[in-house]
Amino acid sequence: MKAAQFPQVRQVRIADIPKPTLMGERDALLRMAAVGICGSDIHYYVDGRVGDQLVEFPYIPGHECAAIVEQVGPGVSTLKPGDRVAVEPTVSCGQCDQCLAGRENTCRNVKFLGMPGQLSGGLCEYITMPEKNCCQLPDSLTLVQGAFAEPLSIAIYTLDYLQTERIASMAILGSGPIGLSVLLEAKVRGISRIYATDKIDSRLAQADKAGAVWTGNPEKTDIVQSILKKESLALDAVIECCGDQQALDQAVQLLKPGGILLIVGIPSIRRISFDASAVRRKEIRIQNVRRQTDCLLRAVDRIATKQVEVDFMITHSATIQSTKELYDIAADYRDGVVKAVVVFDV
Repeated sequence: MKAAQFPQVRQVRIADIPKPTLMGERDALLRMAAVGICGSDIHYYVDGRVGDQLVEFPYIPGHECAAIVEQVGPGVSTLKPGDRVAVEPTVSCGQCDQCLAGRENTCRNVKFLGMPGQLSGGLCEYITMPEKNCCQLPDSLTLVQGAFAEPLSIAIYTLDYLQTERIASMAILGSGPIGLSVLLEAKVRGISRIYATDKIDSRLAQADKAGAVWTGNPEKTDIVQSILKKESLALDAVIECCGDQQALDQAVQLLKPGGILLIVGIPSIRRISFDASAVRRKEIRIQNVRRQTDCLLRAVDRIATKQVEVDFMITHSATIQSTKELYDIAADYRDGVVKAVVVFDV
């Protein structure tokens, strides 16, 4: 089968590798249909790492996936060949203290699709996944929309940390696919005063369309001063979605006493810092967000019921043969890219 591999940083080759076979009784063989390019994939492509997670080349990326069931094991009861599914990329053990506490995203024995040293990624023609990791798609969803359910699920999980009935104002720092998804989910939950930032003006235009009351480019505008002119008591929550130290500094200044900072972005550096005095005096709560758990089905439902519109974020698509072109566009933020998706002939 065909697979898109990184032989080293900034390179892609289309390789022929063995087609996987079913190993477990409750596994499904999936024929890939669409694979989104995530920010973490870009880190692997450009830097060969995310923090201390190093790529071992050759490497197959991809975890935002939709597929068609090709074959099922004898123990599978909820899937059949031909079913269309979104893929939950976290394969958890179900037995450790984290899983038993409902925290499968921090499973002690986690195997994550497309994670170096764990599971080979989805950017190939076939993969196998456990039955429990396959979320059936309603007929109303396209397979590309199904692939976007995974990033949307992160937005849902993120906002679950907030008592949204108490949140009147918030900022989203970084308006890429995750930031825009957070914005849309916040609107679903009734948060009206949402401020959005990004260094790319085309993404700010998308945030405007998605319902932000104000947008600003930190390279052109004093973000803190501009927002606090409109919110004299400061903000209830800030969601950092770009992994940038400058944004974290802005977040601390933007939050009111007792506010909450949710860190979703993945920094390219190993250490970040905060103004300890300001964080302490304002008693700011800081919560890191690690992927998501139990939110994929909710994301599928959000898209299927049109509570959240995702098509405007899916700006680029191409076949597996053009994977390098898509990765270069996404890595270099060219051509107004928000989400790039590799599509397969199904």
